[in-house]
Amino acid sequence: MALRVKALESLMVEKGLVDPAALDALVDHFEHKVGPRNGARVVARAWTDPAYKTRLLENATDAIAELGYQGGQGEHMVVVENTPAVHNLVVCTLCSCYPWPVLGLPPVWYKSAPYRSRAVIDPRGAIAEFGTELPDEVEVRVWDSTAEVRYLVLPQRPAGTEGLDEDALAALVTRDGMIGTARL
Repeated sequence: MALRVKALESLMVEKGLVDPAALDALVDHFEHKVGPRNGARVVARAWTDPAYKTRLLENATDAIAELGYQGGQGEHMVVVENTPAVHNLVVCTLCSCYPWPVLGLPPVWYKSAPYRSRAVIDPRGAIAEFGTELPDEVEVRVWDSTAEVRYLVLPQRPAGTEGLDEDALAALVTRDGMIGTARL
């Protein structure tokens, strides 16, 4: 697949259909400016800064923008917090609405009809398919993203991480944990 992409890219550049500098800028944007590493920074800040966490839960769009993450597909964000009693799961039942500035491009499974329907009909079963087993007493809440509102899960901070700084904490955060298909 990588060889095919490279061949197609070379042909498009050769025929003048694509500006190599524009293509490099686009790749750089998705590799370095959007993606799960941004969401991980948001989560790590919330874990280490109680005032930031409060702002994040009250007005996620503004709090996320404080860290420089904003733009298309992230204009109206809501953060929902996992607790010992509640586990949150994000889905978009209509298509694949997804918070690009903090999670990057949506994974293929997120856009799939089986995930979208299973997350609503049997969220506990959908989560289990990702290897996440929840105790029966934990309530599972499903949040349906739309073109107007995108959700991000604030996972519970893992036990034993009290001495870690933001960089070390951010390294523990996964994309799936911020969607709710995994626990950290």
